[in-house]
Amino acid sequence: MKRPVVLLTGGGTAGHVSVNEALIPVFNEKGYEIHYIGSHDGIEKELIKDGYREVIYHAIQSGKLRRYFSMKNFSDPFRVGAGVLQAYSILRKVKPEIIFSKGGFVSVPVVLAAKLAKIPVVVHESDVTPGLANKLALPFSKHIFTVFEQTLDYVPAGKATCTGAVIRPEIFQGDRKEGLRIAGLTGEKPVFIVMGGSQGSVVLNEAVRKNLETLLEKYEIIHLCGKGNIDDELERTKGYTQFEYVTDGLPHLLAASDYAVSRAGSNAIFELLSIIKPMLLIPLSASQSRGDQLLNASLFKSLGIANVIQEEELEGLSILELFGALIKDSEKLTTNMKKVSSTKSPEEMVELILSYKN
Repeated sequence: MKRPVVLLTGGGTAGHVSVNEALIPVFNEKGYEIHYIGSHDGIEKELIKDGYREVIYHAIQSGKLRRYFSMKNFSDPFRVGAGVLQAYSILRKVKPEIIFSKGGFVSVPVVLAAKLAKIPVVVHESDVTPGLANKLALPFSKHIFTVFEQTLDYVPAGKATCTGAVIRPEIFQGDRKEGLRIAGLTGEKPVFIVMGGSQGSVVLNEAVRKNLETLLEKYEIIHLCGKGNIDDELERTKGYTQFEYVTDGLPHLLAASDYAVSRAGSNAIFELLSIIKPMLLIPLSASQSRGDQLLNASLFKSLGIANVIQEEELEGLSILELFGALIKDSEKLTTNMKKVSSTKSPEEMVELILSYKN
């Protein structure tokens, strides 16, 4: 008997892949044949194709959706068009019951092709306001799931459900001793994990490394610095360990950490919230983004569940004082975090997705 098929899409950053990673084992347990459409060279190819043998990965062309002038804005629509044709061919061949789109520029051709193939699509939005890819996808989708209640103000009424964040169960299974072993740390001082996202953060990396000697007098540091951002000169520094990006070992590194300093991508901060980890958020500035991280951080600050500073302020402030302030505020932050944590298990999310397949 032929297995039912589900197709997932999303990419560009790890945030556009992590929810799909949480759902894959559940779809697999339910007997679904799982297909994934991503780009030829995005992080989704590395995470999905190399990380999940049970998933059949398809790469298509796609143009980046830019809000600024670039000569590539003239050629990329043709790449999107080619991606639509490629995605349509894949959909006609594999015949999925439903498509789950996490967003990112690679998802746009897939959603357009799904409309042509008359296959239902449900979309997931992690930020307070929908990203451009999801805005384009909304008219062609059957439903959108949101993480934030506030996002419902920006999407069509009656076509959206706030589910809260979808958290991978592995996040709750971290072991502190194993995390310290992976990081090569002792845990004798407070441990901070510094997370710049899968792309890394130049501002955050420089702030930590410029003040590293002073920080290490009081703390141990796990530094997720982003792809290509390892500093070879710091590789043997006692009390400091750096990784480009971590997947399987992340729950252990989080368990080993007492505090977190992070960008304000939705998936990362909700994972920190779910394990009640006191956090200092340094959102990506509006000049480098559409401002989604600023909104995410502002909401977390208003709820009293995170300390927040803007990256423009970082250079003029003492990062040692910021670390100290987070420790001082940690009891208040954790108390508030326990009151507001709202998540959906991957099993619950899969049931919601499948309810829209007809």
